[in-house]
Amino acid sequence: MTALAAPARVRVLTGADGDPRWSRPAMWTVLAAAFVLYAWALDGNANEYYAAAVLSGTQSWKAFFFGAIDAGSFITVDKPPLALWVMGLSARIFGHSTYSMLLPQVLVGVAAVGVVYSAVRRSFGQARQGHVAALVAAVVMTLTPITVAINRDNNPDTVLVLLLVLAAWFCLESLRTGRARTLLLAALFVGLGFNTKMLQAYLVVPAFGVAYLVCARHRAVRRVGHLLAAGVVLAVSSAWWMVVVDLWPAASRPYVGGSTDNTVRDLVIGYNGLGRVFGQGGGGLRLAGVSFGGEAGAGRLFNDVMAGQISWLLPFCVVALAFAVLLRVRGLPFDGAAWLVWGGWLVVHYVVFSFSSGTFHPYYTTAMAPAVAALTGMGVTVMWQAYRRSRGWAWVLPTAVAVTGGWSFAVLRRTPEWLPWLAWVVLGATTAAVALLVLARARTAGRVTAAALAATLVAGLAGPAAYAVSPLGSRVNGTNPTAGPSTGRTGGPGGAFPDGLPRGEPRGGSMGGGVADATVKYLVANQGEATWLAAVSSARQASSIILSTGRPVIAMGGFTGSDPAMTVPRLRELLSSGRLRYVLTGGGPGPGRGDTEVTTWVTANCTAVDGHTGLYDCAA
Repeated sequence: MTALAAPARVRVLTGADGDPRWSRPAMWTVLAAAFVLYAWALDGNANEYYAAAVLSGTQSWKAFFFGAIDAGSFITVDKPPLALWVMGLSARIFGHSTYSMLLPQVLVGVAAVGVVYSAVRRSFGQARQGHVAALVAAVVMTLTPITVAINRDNNPDTVLVLLLVLAAWFCLESLRTGRARTLLLAALFVGLGFNTKMLQAYLVVPAFGVAYLVCARHRAVRRVGHLLAAGVVLAVSSAWWMVVVDLWPAASRPYVGGSTDNTVRDLVIGYNGLGRVFGQGGGGLRLAGVSFGGEAGAGRLFNDVMAGQISWLLPFCVVALAFAVLLRVRGLPFDGAAWLVWGGWLVVHYVVFSFSSGTFHPYYTTAMAPAVAALTGMGVTVMWQAYRRSRGWAWVLPTAVAVTGGWSFAVLRRTPEWLPWLAWVVLGATTAAVALLVLARARTAGRVTAAALAATLVAGLAGPAAYAVSPLGSRVNGTNPTAGPSTGRTGGPGGAFPDGLPRGEPRGGSMGGGVADATVKYLVANQGEATWLAAVSSARQASSIILSTGRPVIAMGGFTGSDPAMTVPRLRELLSSGRLRYVLTGGGPGPGRGDTEVTTWVTANCTAVDGHTGLYDCAA
């Protein structure tokens, strides 16, 4: 047994028989680099909103299951809780801290790189060029700037990406092997993605469906039958948590944050569904007109805010896809299924992200990174083969390099004060790469070819690599994480994770809606037997107080302060039962501010606490 086990352990490090000797060590090197990029200096990173929910989940299994922001389970976060469960289990095992919360995110991000590598390599069967394509894809995935930023944060997108690339892996395996059960596994992972970030997970479904209809080995009727079965799996794996929550008696569970009627169904259709695409007209809430990613339109992903996050290799992907269509991808495994999966993934995301008029954050585009990475790796390989074998198509690779390097130069010149020399290095590398590719094709010289490839790497990856390492030197904005130099980006409610989870003196902090330290200390000293420390207007205030004190706080209006979660009858019931004593008015829109019904009742029936602006004592 020992003699047989040793070679197996070696193969994990060196690869299978027949693999290029450099392939597996190169893969491990990329994964190690990804870990360093994502894990370096995490102190102070994270979104307070989700961090408070993770902490609350360590204090209450009820809050854990529902994804409540507070351990008293008054209101949930505005997303399903699967990503919170991943971080929450780690925090329960190792204690709640920045690292126990974020290291799972780091490992999930590294795993996504590895799955993309595997999916791309297996798409080429036993061909050696698959190892090159896979390595390029892994490097691109690792160095995508917005992916580096989000993998250093606690937003749910990191978990979503891993689930979707796992779904793509199984979809491609189903097409490669003809086994329907792997298609069902793909549907299962998309459903898990739904329980991470709802309808965004479904953006990959059209690509998977088309690829299976066109490329599956079975007869047309069986293909349709398999897709219908996958649809059933998708529906069940997506809806189970929603059904449980909506059937749970509303009086004994948290209010569903982000909804207008306290149901997950409304959250799916409105705030996290059509509201994201159509804005207010779609039934969802648009955050005070804030445009995190710029105006909607075909050029959104190329504007000053978005270009440095995801667009670097989009021109290369466009050329690669066009080339694949022209050649009809002849000679590639299963009739180009991988091109349909990854190409469809990229096209659907581009259309939805570009034209959505609701709330849009730059970090949503990390979901495009796997497709960009895979298409780049596959495109490099296919264009290189054409460059070496066909005079008629030899111009495609130099053209793709020229367009990509030119766009990289343009993006870098938008911030000339930031690494001003880099743009010119990229321009020089692009010029050299194109010239050397032309020369190498004419002379077939090994050294010239090597120089051309090196220049090509600099032209395509220097820009995103520089952006990718920038988050390592500063704290990530937890609400709107981005990479690279500032380009006038706006933030939003919430902010970076305060330096310090519950340990020592309670602190309100400016990131929590400006609640004074003295007020927080007063509440801690006078909480008594109440379940909640206080009721405040929004999660912006509540999350900071929860993190600094470790005690439950009611966010009456949810994330934005506008959820109709608190009513006067509900408030009176909480006060009369002794579970709540203090209400802090002001600090955000929605309940607890202005002349709302709740605030009017509080000011008329409770006693203002001297020296603490907006704080009312409602003890009977």
